[in-house]
Amino acid sequence: MATSIGDVLKSKKTEVVEMTDSSSQEEEESEEETDSSEDEVEPTLKYDRVTNDLSNILAKDCASCMAVHEKFLALGTHWGMIYLLDYQGNKVSNKEYNAHTTTVNQISVDENGDYIASCSDDGKVHIFGLYAPENIQVINFDRPVKAVALDPSFHKSSAKQFVTGDDKLVLTEKGFFGRNKSTILHEGEGPIREIKWKGDFIAWANDRGVKVFDVSKKSRITSISNDHDKRPDLYHCNLYWKDGRTLFVGWADRVKVCIVRDNLVRDARDLPTRYVEIVSYFTTDFYVSGIVSLEDKIVILSYEKEENLEEGQQHLANRPHLRIIYPRHSDYEEISNDALSIRGYQEYRCNDYHLESIQQENLFYIISPKDVVVARQRDQDDHIEWLVEHERFEEALELAIKHSRELKRCSFQEIGKQYLNTLFEDEEYDEAARLCVKISGKNKDFWDLEALRFQQKRQLKALAPYLPREDPTLSATTYEMVLNEFLNFDCKGFMQLVKEWPHSLYSVKTIINAVKDRLDVDKKNETLLQALAELYSYDKSFNEALSIYLKLKHKDVFALIHKHNLYDSISDKIVELMEFDEEQAIQMLIDNVQKIPIDKVVQQLEKKSKYQYIYLHKLYKKDAQSVQPYAGKQIKLYAEFDRKELLPFLRSNTNYKLDMALKECETREFYEEQVFLLGRMGNLLQALGLITSKLRKVEHAIDFCKEHNDEELWDNLISYSINKPSFITGLLNSIGTHVDPIRLIKKIQTGMEIPGLRDSLVTIIKDYNLQISLRDGCRRILVADSFNLMARLVKTQKKAISVDLNHICQTCQRKILVNDLQYASDITVYFCHHVFHDDCLPRLSSTCPICTTQKRAPGSKIAFGN
Repeated sequence: MATSIGDVLKSKKTEVVEMTDSSSQEEEESEEETDSSEDEVEPTLKYDRVTNDLSNILAKDCASCMAVHEKFLALGTHWGMIYLLDYQGNKVSNKEYNAHTTTVNQISVDENGDYIASCSDDGKVHIFGLYAPENIQVINFDRPVKAVALDPSFHKSSAKQFVTGDDKLVLTEKGFFGRNKSTILHEGEGPIREIKWKGDFIAWANDRGVKVFDVSKKSRITSISNDHDKRPDLYHCNLYWKDGRTLFVGWADRVKVCIVRDNLVRDARDLPTRYVEIVSYFTTDFYVSGIVSLEDKIVILSYEKEENLEEGQQHLANRPHLRIIYPRHSDYEEISNDALSIRGYQEYRCNDYHLESIQQENLFYIISPKDVVVARQRDQDDHIEWLVEHERFEEALELAIKHSRELKRCSFQEIGKQYLNTLFEDEEYDEAARLCVKISGKNKDFWDLEALRFQQKRQLKALAPYLPREDPTLSATTYEMVLNEFLNFDCKGFMQLVKEWPHSLYSVKTIINAVKDRLDVDKKNETLLQALAELYSYDKSFNEALSIYLKLKHKDVFALIHKHNLYDSISDKIVELMEFDEEQAIQMLIDNVQKIPIDKVVQQLEKKSKYQYIYLHKLYKKDAQSVQPYAGKQIKLYAEFDRKELLPFLRSNTNYKLDMALKECETREFYEEQVFLLGRMGNLLQALGLITSKLRKVEHAIDFCKEHNDEELWDNLISYSINKPSFITGLLNSIGTHVDPIRLIKKIQTGMEIPGLRDSLVTIIKDYNLQISLRDGCRRILVADSFNLMARLVKTQKKAISVDLNHICQTCQRKILVNDLQYASDITVYFCHHVFHDDCLPRLSSTCPICTTQKRAPGSKIAFGN
């Protein structure tokens, strides 16, 4: 299937056409040898031999002429027969005419395809109405008729005009009473062998040249002379109207392009209203057997010029060529040149070939006595087939996508499959795998089949990155086949696929068994062990996966535990986790104390004191409350692994036995910690003794005494220091703010040398002066504040208090202010704004009764007279 496109093109090409720029097979072979490295140029046209019924006709008879129309082909033969055929060469039913007794010279068809006319050397012209059999006309001219042309509008014209050519050009039309009327348009210049009628213009050729007659003006408008020396009977003139105004003339080795123009000179009375201008004229290196148009180019059926033959040498003709040229004013540019493999071409001459075209379809018919070949422009299918044949697959695929709606024979998928076959032949498996993505679409069966083909070549590694994982999802067997190849030949690639591919694509248990079989042979393969752990995770066999990860000390072990909540499974694997990654393990244990009890962790780490210490220490920092039961153990662990943390722990914690802690510190001779513990136990003198005897740090001793502020401790320290000058210096410098320095100074023995005594005394005096200064400053601040507050109070109490008509006595509830003075009495107003009649107040009351009862600050009263 994948080779069918190229095979079709190849078969057509070898049967019908061979591309060449030479006139002989020998030159072709020479060119192939010398230019084999050059890229072959794609032909412009494609060719097919017209067969079917036509083959049977030409097997018994020979073609002499042909007319073509959009509806049919009209073939004339040497036996005088006329056949109507379709484009494939099949006879049209009941359309076979035994019209003449000798060779049919020319056939003409009107533009609607309703009538055809034929002429022959038997002197008769037949006109057939194809859709009205009664409209058959036979006109006998009693002389050989070489050419005939129907009026293009014959089907609708009442005049039913047509022209014939023998030694004169005769226009025949219907006259009065249905009788034919003949008019001689031209004569006297030899036989007329070619007539073409288009629109208003009739062109014909005789031995002297080409003439053009304007039917609408009933006048001849030009005469183009014959300017070559070849015999007209051997090299006939070929005429072709490209449109209603453009005429191509191909005669022997001369080509002319003529255009009918309107004469714009109004005063030229004797000149025709139209004239013909030759816009292109050139000589070729071949003879013209037929000429038609293709867009703005000219298509020529050419006959190669004969070489000079030696005496007695038999002439063998070369193949005819179909050329496409672009005309210029006096020369031309050749676009393409195809040598045609016409049956019996060796026996034919220039006049044995004819070229006809269906302009609307760009179809070109090459007629020879025993063969008819049709040429047509290559479409996108042809172009793509040519690209495929020449293994230019990328271009072919791109065009197949771009022109998908236009293609009839080619398809993107078929081209892709052929390209795929070629890549396999060339062992370009990576490129083949990439191509599968382009041509597969969503075809699941395609992928499954191609995977088998890659597997046969052991190249699934190339295909794996491109296999679809969804839309479509392939059969599990396909994915397992790929995994199995990687398992056997690329363990790292296998591991990568296990991680990348969704495990739903294949049977996990099947792959697990395959990996286990492989590990039986290669037991130390860590990559396969890791892959097996991943597969166990997919299969939810998490304990097996965890065991492998721990064995491998793989970084994903903690992710696995967290993802699948495997905390119950690690209760007996804590030490292994710590040894693998201490930091991650401890963080995991601390974050999941509800799932992994502290007691179980401490118990597991009993023989790993270092890990136990780290675990408890970090847990203590996060949640001190949670490790209270392990305070005694922590003291021992701090003492062993991190002494600097021991004293802060002792200070901040109370959940340990003091005697046990003291004993541990005594064993390790941790004096500072002993001092703290003795102090907490109340053995202050013993603690001070350790400071002075073991630590021998006067500052520490002083700080200890300051901390506990005990007179006995100060006396003990002074007594101990009295014979130690360095201690005395330290005491003099530090105790001034806590103990009267006189107590120490009086005990100093006369004559004792004390380092820095003067400075110490200066310091004591300064401290004393500082204390005096501070006291005086505080006193003055207090006095100033007292005066200020008293002044504010007096000022406040001097302010008036408003009493209005709404005020009532808080005791009798009568109004304070009355209009009748006989009911007036003295009142007392307190600073709390309560108002009373003097008669209503208890005697000798200086505070507001209400505020006193409510335990508010009493307000002084202000007395007012009546």
